[in-house]
Amino acid sequence: MSEIFAAIADPVRRTLIARLHSGEPLSLSALAEGLPITRQAVTKHLNQLQKSGLVRVEWQGRLRLHSLDARPMAEIDAWLAPYSAAWDRRLARLKIRVDGENNHSHKKATMTTTLETEP
Repeated sequence: MSEIFAAIADPVRRTLIARLHSGEPLSLSALAEGLPITRQAVTKHLNQLQKSGLVRVEWQGRLRLHSLDARPMAEIDAWLAPYSAAWDRRLARLKIRVDGENNHSHKKATMTTTLETEP
């Protein structure tokens, strides 16, 4: 799991993962397009992603195509699940509290308006 965290820690590698997320295998040229680094640097990042198991490479003639293998992220997802569930519960309680305060304020405003308009 440490290798995956190390791989996704870099913003360039996260950009590459995002580009590969479409599911379509992409060449080095397609992945490097628009990035502020050299193709050689992109290759190094792709090698790191491949080493961590997040990227697969297949040859199509002379062309190397890269694709995302998100299966290693399932381990991270499973590790994060209890924390996500805790945050979901906290946010649900906050929503109930905020909605309750909004309803209370709305009722108060309605009652105040009604009292002020009566002779």
